[in-house]
Amino acid sequence: MFYGREEILKQLDTQLASPIASLVTCRGRRRIGKSTLIEEFARRSKVRFIKLEGLSPREADTNQKQLTAFARQLSEQTGVPLRPLASWFDAFARLDGVIADSERTVVFLDEVSWMGKYDPDYPGELKYAWDNRFKKHKRLMLVVCGSVSTWISKNILRNKAFVGRPTLNLLVGELALRDCVRFWGKRAARTPASDIFDVLSVTGGVPKYLELINPRFSPAENLKALCFTPGGVLVDEFDNIFTDVFEGKGTVKRRILECLGDGAFSGKELAERLGVDNNGHLTDDLEELELAGFIARDGGVNPQSGARSRLFRYRISDNYTRFYIKYIAPNRDLIDKGLFRFTDLEQLPGWQSILGFQFECLVLNNIVELLRRLGLDRTLLVSAAPYRRAAHARGKGCQIDLLIQTRRTVWVVEIKRHREIGIEVVDEVAEKVKRLGVGRRASVRTVLVYSGRLSPSVEADGYFDAVVNAADILF
Repeated sequence: MFYGREEILKQLDTQLASPIASLVTCRGRRRIGKSTLIEEFARRSKVRFIKLEGLSPREADTNQKQLTAFARQLSEQTGVPLRPLASWFDAFARLDGVIADSERTVVFLDEVSWMGKYDPDYPGELKYAWDNRFKKHKRLMLVVCGSVSTWISKNILRNKAFVGRPTLNLLVGELALRDCVRFWGKRAARTPASDIFDVLSVTGGVPKYLELINPRFSPAENLKALCFTPGGVLVDEFDNIFTDVFEGKGTVKRRILECLGDGAFSGKELAERLGVDNNGHLTDDLEELELAGFIARDGGVNPQSGARSRLFRYRISDNYTRFYIKYIAPNRDLIDKGLFRFTDLEQLPGWQSILGFQFECLVLNNIVELLRRLGLDRTLLVSAAPYRRAAHARGKGCQIDLLIQTRRTVWVVEIKRHREIGIEVVDEVAEKVKRLGVGRRASVRTVLVYSGRLSPSVEADGYFDAVVNAADILF
C-alpha cells in the first residue's frame, strides 16, 4: 500500500528531469517509509533502479562484511561478476562501471550510515566518487538515505567537503491524516471518526504501523493485538528502533524521553529533572533525538513583545513513542505474561487523559492542513507553535496548545479531545487569552479544534472565531 507523498514525488520528478546529475539526501524516522518512497518513485518513473542497502549493525560487525554485501547486491541486480572488494574506493568504482549514460538511472544507497559505519573514510570516498565519477553521468540520480539522520547531517549536509553538492534534501515525515484514513479502505466511510482517531493516536502517521491495522476490528481489538499481547508488533518496536538508531548508546536519550512523557520542558528544566549538567552533551542528545524524529523543539515569538523567544521547549512529537513510554513500558511485565487484559479502551486507567495528549500531537503534526482550514495557508506567519509561560511575580502562567502568529493577529488554538465537550471550554480559553495579555499589539482570534460530541451551546455562544471538527481533516 502506498498513499500520499505527492509533493515529495513532484520534487523528485523535477530533479530527475534536470540536465545534470542529482545528489539527493533522504532522512526520516525508522518505519516512516523512506525506502518505499524511493522505490515507488523509481517504479512510476520507469527508470533503471539499483538499490544497495547497508547491513544493520546486528548483521555486520566489520567493514568487510558491508563491502561483501555491497558486492553481492550489485552483482545480483546488474549482472556484474561477483568479486571481492578491498575498499569503498573499489566499491564505488565498480558501481560507476555499470551506470549507462544512455538511460535514466536511480542509484539508491539505503541505510548509508550502516554501510559506512566501520570505515571513517567512507564519507570521503563517497565525496570523491561523486566528484570524479557519478556526477559525470548527466542522467543519474544518486539517493543517499538513512534512518540515522545525525549521520547524514554530520557527514554530508554539514560536511564542508560536501558543500554545494546535494541538490535536494528530503525530510520524510508522517503521512497527513487524509492519507492515513485510506488504510481503512472502503470501511473508512462507515467507521466513526473517533474510532480512527483512537488508533491514530497510537500509530500516528507512520505507514508501517498503519499497514498493521485490520479495518474489520474495533480500536480496542487492534490496539490489544498490537500493543498489549505477547509478541505484539508494537510491544517490542520501541526497543528495536531505539537500538537501530542509537546502537545501544542511548541511555540518557531514553531518560530524556521518559521525562518528556510528562510534558514539554526546556533544556534547563530537563537537566534538573535528570540530575545532569545543562551543557553541550545534553544539547547534543536533544538534537539527535530531534533529528531521529522522536521529539520536536518549539520556540516561537513572545506574543507580548513580538520578540523571538530564546527559550526552546522540547516535547515528544512521535505518537507511538509517547504511548509506549506512558502505557506499554510501565505494563511490560504483565503484557509479556499475557496478563494485561481489558475489554474496552475506556477501562484503561487514565485513557481519556492520555488520548487528549496524543490527539493534540496528531493535530500539531498536521498543522499545514489546519492552516488551510483557517484560511491561513497563504498567509505569512511569524510563528506557529505550542506556547507556555511560567508564572512570575507580575502575572500568572499561561499554556496554550497552539499559538499561531501573523504580523497583526494572534490565533489562540485550543485542541480538545473528549467524549463530551461542554460550554466550559469557552471559559477555559477566555482565561488563557486573558493571561496571554497581548494588549493592543495585535488582535486575538480564538479557535477550537475538537474530537468528540460538541455541545450546541459552544458554537451558539459565538466566542470562538473558528470551530474545526477534526473529522473534517480526516476526510
